[in-house]
Amino acid sequence: MSSICVYCGSSPGSDPAFLRAAREIGMLIARRGHTLVYGGGNVGLMGAIADAAMAAQGRVIGVIPDHLERKELAHGGLTKLHVVPSMHERKALMASLADAFLALPGGVGTLEEIIEAFVWTQLGLHAKPCAFLNVNGYYDPLVAFLTHMTDSRFLRPEQLSQLIVARDPSEALERLLSTTPIPIEKWMDRKQTG
Repeated sequence: MSSICVYCGSSPGSDPAFLRAAREIGMLIARRGHTLVYGGGNVGLMGAIADAAMAAQGRVIGVIPDHLERKELAHGGLTKLHVVPSMHERKALMASLADAFLALPGGVGTLEEIIEAFVWTQLGLHAKPCAFLNVNGYYDPLVAFLTHMTDSRFLRPEQLSQLIVARDPSEALERLLSTTPIPIEKWMDRKQTG
């Protein structure tokens, strides 16, 4: 079985569909026998996805930096909670525990985390698929910007095509579990020397 790292907001957001999607993906990950790896919080979409996975008898691993644990934001009912000294160590441990990465709606932290995982795939540091659960078009502006990057020749179309964007939790999970990114040379216009 796989470990799915989910990045998502520590807020519930403005659309009730965000919470519904978090609960559904947590339940699906658990019912299909996979492990949820996430940021260890008990608030917002983070708390909702963990609660749903635990309610479905799933295995949930949280990773939280100690400064957030001290603020009593850590989830107390997880299978395993790792408390780490920094955000950098949090991201590194989550990435090492994961077989795939999924971003639900969230803020700049969520965006930074999933984009870093995608960059690591792009650079060949791992071959783990990355996906966005695009609830009610939340990530449409980002997808448009990534397409603009491709049009501007800063991102190869073949690389962008490996980023999964799905509107339905079940589809997102199925595509994540059936995809293995293919390493593609990142540098498009490298000049020959010598």
